[in-house]
Amino acid sequence: MTSLWQYAFVHNALLAGAITAIVAGCVAPFVTLRNMGFGVHGLAEVSFAGAAGAVLLRLPIELGVLGASFLAALGFGALGVRLRERDLAIGSVLAFSTGCGVLFLTLYHTYSTEAFSILFGSILAVGTDDVIRSAAVGAVALAALAVIGRPLRFASIDPEVADARGVPVRLLSTLFLLVLALAVTVTVQVIGVLLVLTLLIAPAGTAQRLTLHPVRVMLYSTLIALGATLGGIVCAVYTSLPVSFFVPTFSLGAYLVARWLGPVQRGMPGARATH
Repeated sequence: MTSLWQYAFVHNALLAGAITAIVAGCVAPFVTLRNMGFGVHGLAEVSFAGAAGAVLLRLPIELGVLGASFLAALGFGALGVRLRERDLAIGSVLAFSTGCGVLFLTLYHTYSTEAFSILFGSILAVGTDDVIRSAAVGAVALAALAVIGRPLRFASIDPEVADARGVPVRLLSTLFLLVLALAVTVTVQVIGVLLVLTLLIAPAGTAQRLTLHPVRVMLYSTLIALGATLGGIVCAVYTSLPVSFFVPTFSLGAYLVARWLGPVQRGMPGARATH
């Protein structure tokens, strides 16, 4: 373990990974509650187009990812609130943004490792500035989630009743999409666009196999995301295999264990009170 800690890039990777896992673990339960797995995928694909556009314009990759994700989130929120409308809007924007990403990379005649790293993540290449940016973006996302969390849960569980009681359902939907855009921006540097669902859905799905209590779901989701991310980084450092292999593997392992433990835990005395 001493040899691991002597490298600055490992320190940065672990810090960025911890930040990412905490943000993703807190946001993920709302993603599953609102059936927004396709929305996560859509924002991730749009972020790749933003990265490619930033490379073409010689701008910071992070700026392109964040800007594209924010514009897409606003578009998704404006085009559809209901699940069917939202999926149609996301699918349309996703197809267009993927085409734009291919166009931008075609116009950029030099091979760009920065743009392609967005597809698979580059956590072991982050620097101190990247960690600071991740912390800032993550802090904004968590602060916004803390503000809208309670009414958002109400609007997610029963939008019709929430709307009848004066809860701004459409506004909350758009605000959560913006929070999700921030979470995607932080997450893609660890796991990449292609596997972003690993951290923004899998931990919450695993936690929900163990408990139905909303606070515990968020806690378990965060711990699972932390374990998968930090464990994946450590394994990648020691084996030289990609982090984007280990993180999904650990996430799947946790889910399989939770499927086995969930029914056992629910059958224990007092389980009903716990859930």
